[in-house]
Amino acid sequence: MITHDSPEYIARRKALGKAKYNGCYYYSKEIVENIIPRVKTSRDWNTVGRECTGMCDGMIVFLHDNSCPWNYKWLKNYEDLVLVCSSEYTALSVAYSGHVVKLPMSVDTKYVSQFKTKKDKDTCLVGNVWVKENARTKIPGEVDILTSLPRVELLKQLARYKRAYAIDRCAIEAKVLGCELLPLDTRYSVDNVGEVLDNRQAAKLLQQELNKIGGNMKADYRVMNDHGIYVVQQNNAGTWQEIARFNEIGKARELANKYRGLKSE
Repeated sequence: MITHDSPEYIARRKALGKAKYNGCYYYSKEIVENIIPRVKTSRDWNTVGRECTGMCDGMIVFLHDNSCPWNYKWLKNYEDLVLVCSSEYTALSVAYSGHVVKLPMSVDTKYVSQFKTKKDKDTCLVGNVWVKENARTKIPGEVDILTSLPRVELLKQLARYKRAYAIDRCAIEAKVLGCELLPLDTRYSVDNVGEVLDNRQAAKLLQQELNKIGGNMKADYRVMNDHGIYVVQQNNAGTWQEIARFNEIGKARELANKYRGLKSE
């Protein structure tokens, strides 16, 4: 599994300086905590959308960079990927690189809601360190800028504002906290936020899409052949229970080693 805790991602994040407080990092944490445990699949996961050690065929990859989807050319080096996109633009850009799943962004609504408080401030601009320079809306000079902040501090401050310029997950968090959304980017209407989606509901939607794609009930194993050489054998067991049983038998007899991670309840 490739996540925000993978050594290569940790090193890259440290090099970002103040930009380390970004949506990819915090979304990955919620994917690991709230989405993955609720999804049944034999596929491995890449929750940060970066090519790191451990990247392999068949992974479920969350793509976070909706501004520059051309950076995902490396996806073509792998087969049978499931590409989770929140943007139609990104989905179209990577359409030939795997099975595309359109999944709206989500947040942990219960976590965010705990920061609700009295609104004693007017308007803010909220996002990562690049949010102001990338804005396609003229931002009034008197607007407070909430960037480069650890998430807890950002949510505490955001909750105090009546209105917020925001997009993506920041817009969802602002909506959960009762802020009126203002258009930060003319390409995206504030109406695009739609209904607030919780991580747990997103997990159900993702499971439905994985079931349509198929292949999520397959696991690969390295099995010793008659010549004493380990080769890849695909297990096409029809149910999750059969796959789990196959794995346990293989372990007991020391005849097979799991080739890809398999998570079961």
